[in-house]
Amino acid sequence: QVRLVESGGGLVQTGGSLTLSCAVPGSLFPLTAAEWNRQSPGNQRELVAKSTSDGPPVYGDSLKGRFTISVDNAKNVVYLKMTSVKPEDTGVYYCAVYGSDRRYYWGRGTLVTVSS
Repeated sequence: QVRLVESGGGLVQTGGSLTLSCAVPGSLFPLTAAEWNRQSPGNQRELVAKSTSDGPPVYGDSLKGRFTISVDNAKNVVYLKMTSVKPEDTGVYYCAVYGSDRRYYWGRGTLVTVSS
């Protein structure tokens, strides 16, 4: 069974930084796309960042400039670097990838809590 495993979540103060990691099975590389999505309490899941093999990264509204997605093909890891975090960034962050098998895979999420 293919599993993506997110890590790096936790408690961070407003204005701080955090880097999330998503371990992806090597069999899924090369990736067509990789995403980070999040779900905040009471809200629908939303796109945070998306990296594709044929274009620049795409970011959710108000996140560009604060968040950066990257893919390390050598380590089979997708990262999300979060800076200048705000309380509204609190939520469960999910990693998702489109693998070389043209299937879409999700992780179980990692919780990020930003204290004010």
